[in-house]
Amino acid sequence: MPVYLGQKAPDFTVNTTQGPLTFSDLKGGQWVLLFSHPADFTPVCTTEFMAFAEKYDEFQKLGVKLIGLSVDSIYSHIQWLRDIKEKFGVEIPFPVIADIDKEVARAYNLIDEKAGTTVRGGVFIIDPNQIVRWMIYYPAEIGRNINEILRVVKALKFNWERKLATPANWEPGQKGVASAPSTFQDSLKNEKEPGARTWYLRLVD
Repeated sequence: MPVYLGQKAPDFTVNTTQGPLTFSDLKGGQWVLLFSHPADFTPVCTTEFMAFAEKYDEFQKLGVKLIGLSVDSIYSHIQWLRDIKEKFGVEIPFPVIADIDKEVARAYNLIDEKAGTTVRGGVFIIDPNQIVRWMIYYPAEIGRNINEILRVVKALKFNWERKLATPANWEPGQKGVASAPSTFQDSLKNEKEPGARTWYLRLVD
C-alpha cells in the first residue's frame, strides 16, 4: 500500500549505524525526517549527507530526528561514513538504516523493484503523532535542497503550534494565514478582523 499524506507512518524495527531502532519507540514530541538513497558511495548522496550533517544542529533545535535509509548492509554504511569523515572531514551524526530485506523501503514506497535499490530522493517528514505531514521525491540527477526541507519543517511546526497555514514563499517570522470561513456569517466577521485583505484571506502574526 502506498503512503499518503495525513496517514499513520508505517512502523519499523531496524538495525542502523547507531544500533537498533524502533520507529514507534521514539520520544514523544519528536518529529522525524526519513530520507532515502539508492546505495552507499554514490556522489550526489555523499554531498547530501554532508549537507544534512552541516544543518544537523538546526534540525536538533527544531526537535527533528534525521534518519537515512538504503538497502546496503550495515558494514557498507559504516565504511561509507568512515570514508566521508576521512576524505571530507565531516562526521555523519544521524543513524542510517541497513534495510537489506527492503521492508522499510517497500512500506514507504521507496523501492525501485527493477534496480533492486531504494529511490534516491525520497523525503518524509513525520509529526510527533507519527502522521506523515510532507513527502517529496527528487529525481536522481538533482540534489535535495536542505534549506527548503528546513523551511518546510519550520512551516509545519508553525502550523502545529499556531494552527495557522502559511502563504506562498513563507519564511519564518512572516505572517500566517487564518483558516477560511466555513459559514456566511463567519465570512462577514472575517473581513472585519485585523489583517483581513478580503473575507477569505486574513494574515495573522
